[in-house]
Amino acid sequence: MPVDLSAAPVAAHAPSAALAASAVTAAQVAQPQAPPALLLARDAPARPDPTGWLVSEKYDGVRALWDGTRLRSRSGRQLPAPPGFLARLPAQALDGELWLGRGRFQAMSALVHRADASEADWAPVRFMVFELPGGGGSFAERVAQLQRLAAADGVWQVAPQRRLPDAQALAAWLQEVVAGGGEGLMLHRADSPWHTGRSDALLKLKPQPDDEAVVIGLVPGRGRLSGLVGALTVRDAQGRVFRIGSGLSDAQRRQPPPLGSRVAFHHRGRTSTGLPRHASFWRLLGAGD
Repeated sequence: MPVDLSAAPVAAHAPSAALAASAVTAAQVAQPQAPPALLLARDAPARPDPTGWLVSEKYDGVRALWDGTRLRSRSGRQLPAPPGFLARLPAQALDGELWLGRGRFQAMSALVHRADASEADWAPVRFMVFELPGGGGSFAERVAQLQRLAAADGVWQVAPQRRLPDAQALAAWLQEVVAGGGEGLMLHRADSPWHTGRSDALLKLKPQPDDEAVVIGLVPGRGRLSGLVGALTVRDAQGRVFRIGSGLSDAQRRQPPPLGSRVAFHHRGRTSTGLPRHASFWRLLGAGD
């Protein structure tokens, strides 16, 4: 059975001495006008073994770093959260996702770009925290530290982590999360020390739905792709027109699927208007497909 590590936390704003000592200060984390140093995930293999990993839901929100004074985006931009929201965050640095709920990425993205957003606008936002920047020990130990710091009803919450026994249990939970409108799962090595950059210690696992469309145009490539096809312009069965630029090999860019042909593509979910996110060419479909 999965082991949920999100037991009821205590001490809303009274971190332990060990936590205070292990967390970096605001001055150490803050890098004005520069992207903050964050741990970035790689794509998980098709059926990863979750043994030795902690697994959490992948929140479809806006990545944010709290440095004790400011909320900053992954690009380093200061996010215009209202004073009341910020006042309920602790002095310690936190890394997580600003989240309005499943399927509400676009609303969250719009909110963090509004300088005039009110306290009421931010009231439903939760900062789902999954890392303690600069914290000592293993990831499992840092999660425990975060749980001791968080308040159960606060604006920031520790992302629940599970230990799963095998790939079958992992696949079952992925299916459950996606069926409920979630984006996918994150796997973090339980024994991993805190570090930054793209890492095999953090994996993202999302289903790759596929669909098909008809090629209606070819977009010339630029730069390295000059003289080749840069993207396919396609139309799906619902009449939506969009481009597919990734997933094409150089050979396919030299000899692209002909106009009028059907192609299959992977994507990472859809926007509120139904357009596929991160559409990637899969294969040319034949008459029998």
